[in-house]
Amino acid sequence: MSGSGKSTIGRALGEALRARGLHIEVLDSGRIRQQLNRTLGFSREEVETNLLRLGYECKLLNRNGVTAIVTAVSPYRDVRDRLREEIGDFVEIHCRCPMEVLVRRGAGELFEKARRGEIAHVAGVNAPYEEPLKPEVLLNTDQITVEQSVKQVIATLEVLRRLERVETACYTPEEEEMIRQRLQDLGYL
Repeated sequence: MSGSGKSTIGRALGEALRARGLHIEVLDSGRIRQQLNRTLGFSREEVETNLLRLGYECKLLNRNGVTAIVTAVSPYRDVRDRLREEIGDFVEIHCRCPMEVLVRRGAGELFEKARRGEIAHVAGVNAPYEEPLKPEVLLNTDQITVEQSVKQVIATLEVLRRLERVETACYTPEEEEMIRQRLQDLGYL
């Protein structure tokens, strides 16, 4: 949802992965919309088109050895499932945050305008938001810092063997076991 920390965490994750020598591109849906998809609105079809275009960019980047981090409000499960299938090497990270915190973080004006009917298609307010059922990473961004979020994502990527583990891992064996158990419960391991 808007204000959950997606872009901030995505940028910080990109920096952390670049520091490991990886080729990373952070695709922020808001910026891409302004540059490439500015004719798209926010109806279900237009949101889907925007996300599918982002997915296509990811495939192109991945094919050329670049890991893409996408920060986007992705309100529809079926679209996320389709992207997972099309992209292949796909890890879903869900930034979950209660509405009252989103409002305090600055999304309040957007949500209020949507409630009054001044803005249509705001996910979670006057448009659907289907929370992910089985994201590989679940970040409760009202409870943990950006640094803790990045640490959790990296630990998960290492457990999934999508990222090589470094000797100076920044998480405890207990944290790794919690992540491993969650991924097993979800069927990813």
